[in-house]
Amino acid sequence: MKTLVDHLSQYAAYHRDSRNVATHFVGIPMIVLAVTALLARPQIPLGGAAVLTPAIVVYVLSCLFYLRLSAGFGIAMTLILALFVYVGHLIGGLSTAAWLAIGIGLFVLGWVIQFVGHYYEGRKPAFVDDLVGLLIGPLFLVAETAFALGLARETRERMEAHAH
Repeated sequence: MKTLVDHLSQYAAYHRDSRNVATHFVGIPMIVLAVTALLARPQIPLGGAAVLTPAIVVYVLSCLFYLRLSAGFGIAMTLILALFVYVGHLIGGLSTAAWLAIGIGLFVLGWVIQFVGHYYEGRKPAFVDDLVGLLIGPLFLVAETAFALGLARETRERMEAHAH
């Protein structure tokens, strides 16, 4: 099984141009919000105000994946994605037309922004070669933010050594 450094290194190799990375800080959150919103329906009542949605199932499975890679990054992803699932749930509570317009609109616009970034990069997106790249994208943003704050220095050094 690949390690955190393996995944981040492979993803970083597709994201060397700073303009591409910048577009990812806009496009990936839009896509994640779109997916959580679109998966906010149907809602299966669990009693009281509690509901189960496809978004919650995907959230739990994704968080288990991130936690397996790293406790610290896994906890960060769990908290961040919880916020996205919450906002996605709010969008899912809107009228069907608004829910679909917001969900599909964010999804399409997010991908357009991503592909503009890869135009600058001159390289195809990482997920084309490995679908796990779809899960690593959000983690990469969290890692890049941590690195910019001076955190996880050892992980950054190991990732950079493998990405070149």
